[in-house]
Amino acid sequence: MNPTFPFVTGMHLRVRHLTRYVYEGQALESYNDVRLRPLSDPFQRCSSFNLRVSPETTIKTHYDFYQNRVDHFELHVPHSSLEIESLSEIETRADPRGDPPVGLTLESLNDRSVEENYFDFVVESKFVPQNVAIWREAVDVLGGPVTDLWQDAVKLGNHVFRTFTYDPDWTHVHTDAGSALRDRRGVCQDFAHVMIAFCRSQGIPARYVSGYFYNDKTGDENEASHAWMEVFLPHYGWKAWDPTHDRVADTRYIKLASGRDYGDIKPVSGSFRGKGTQQMEVIVQIRQIL
Repeated sequence: MNPTFPFVTGMHLRVRHLTRYVYEGQALESYNDVRLRPLSDPFQRCSSFNLRVSPETTIKTHYDFYQNRVDHFELHVPHSSLEIESLSEIETRADPRGDPPVGLTLESLNDRSVEENYFDFVVESKFVPQNVAIWREAVDVLGGPVTDLWQDAVKLGNHVFRTFTYDPDWTHVHTDAGSALRDRRGVCQDFAHVMIAFCRSQGIPARYVSGYFYNDKTGDENEASHAWMEVFLPHYGWKAWDPTHDRVADTRYIKLASGRDYGDIKPVSGSFRGKGTQQMEVIVQIRQIL
């Protein structure tokens, strides 16, 4: 959905996202879902998007349960490799709503005028289990029951940032919040899953976000493909927090999709029939357009 008010540009960014698979022998057929088109909402606008698939095939678009765009394609001919490349241009803007409201309690979620269906985001999911260890640590961090949905969520995010070590070689895409909490090491996906688990254990609605982060200081493109989380605040909406960098998501962030956890919104996912994958390569580049 496009913004309904004049759009004031914060940053103008260009993203290239390439995923390449090389198979052992040949893949006889494959089925793939891609969530790579940046969305357009009050915080960003995707001004152009192009998706290229090689070998060429027909791409069909639909929207998933959480209203994320999915580009689906199938290959029914033998192929030794597969390339999926997206090129996007996005304009981002600062949050026009101002600061989150203060003093929202858990009881405010039950207000009859709240229309958001947030219930999937207060229960456990595949990558965000609920257990005593998660609940106990969240209670210890807060020092008691939730008194402010946003401020308490931020406390939990601060705690993840302080007590976790960023280590791209420690976890994998199948690591859940329980395992990440035990080891206290991982990548942005793990940081987000653990913060979400903490929030949900205390009744705070929290969801997972996939996207990109423009690191304009170091130029480190290993951070370009990114994940963070959002908290639901009644009569305000979803507010984003990045526990990996310990801050509110700003105009350097580009959102692709949101869901219960990583499993709902993998940027590229699929299956194929063949011997196996010999090599997989992902290249993400993000540049500011001046």
